[in-house]
Amino acid sequence: MRIMSKLRFPWILGMSVAMLMAASQNPSKALFAQNKPEALYEVLSPWAEADPIPLKGLSSQRMESLAGKKIGLFVNYKRAARPIAEAVERRLKSMYPDAQISYFVSPEWNVSVVETKNKDKFQAWAKGVNAVILSVGD
Repeated sequence: MRIMSKLRFPWILGMSVAMLMAASQNPSKALFAQNKPEALYEVLSPWAEADPIPLKGLSSQRMESLAGKKIGLFVNYKRAARPIAEAVERRLKSMYPDAQISYFVSPEWNVSVVETKNKDKFQAWAKGVNAVILSVGD
């Protein structure tokens, strides 16, 4: 008892002795079994099943140059989209001075433009350009 009174945590000594006694009496059922099988885990995707329709690339060929082309700048409803498109326009004009730039501004929030009343205007605009650059103001 004299040793136990000097120890700061006497219960640790008692537990250690109990574990040693249990292990020596029945080694196969020791408190910390060595042959315990490891747990197996299956990693699942948070996205669930993928779309069964295979992805397809763009159907149109890449243009050799934007020189002399009609370039559409699509601007969504976010605040920074317009300044981004204007910066892109300045850069395009410096690189391709003979390019024509036109804008289409979509004011609708979180809706595809083809699902709005502006669908016909958008389709006419898209048919009138050779390339489109989309700016999202995030």
